[in-house]
Amino acid sequence: MKPTLKTMVSAATILGLFSALGMGLVTWVHHSTAARIEENQRQTLLHSLQNLIPSDHYDNDLLADVLEISLSEPGLKPVTVYRARKSGKPVAAVFSTVALDGYSGEISLLVAVKADGSLAGVRVLAHKETPGLGDLIDDNKSLWILAFNGLSLGNPPEKFWKVKRDGGSFDQFTGATVTPRAVVKAVKKTLLFVKANQETVFSNGP
Repeated sequence: MKPTLKTMVSAATILGLFSALGMGLVTWVHHSTAARIEENQRQTLLHSLQNLIPSDHYDNDLLADVLEISLSEPGLKPVTVYRARKSGKPVAAVFSTVALDGYSGEISLLVAVKADGSLAGVRVLAHKETPGLGDLIDDNKSLWILAFNGLSLGNPPEKFWKVKRDGGSFDQFTGATVTPRAVVKAVKKTLLFVKANQETVFSNGP
């Protein structure tokens, strides 16, 4: 029996309702989870920052006191700087920056510089370095990255901010010199920027 016009219209209406319901459900799920995902990302970032600047060392909102600066080569995104303060006085600035010349590409870093110019610490956020070799820059794979704690451009002297193979003070990895070289270079570059731009980095305005 051939379907009547009324039957076809009813079927189309039902199909349209199901389609609208499905789209509405997808939209609702997206909106209901987007805020949760954003908050999870915020908390993950805050946890990473607090690994370098403990929460009892500052009393401002690290994720709100933010500065965007041009630190890297032209064409790259600006570097984000999170400023820590205690009673209005600068404590440290944490640079979310990139070592451009890793063995397998860019290495994303957090470089925390205290107001006195020394390092509170350095952590790797993301990389594609070779497992078992270059990935020793991860603090969960080795203690290498922790050696930056407390260092400055005067300790060691600026000319020794290189890996030992290049005549510097920093250890390289067996079979993987490129990776630590890239990290040391990026950290030194950050320290040099802070030295030349103290007022900008630690200014009171966001």
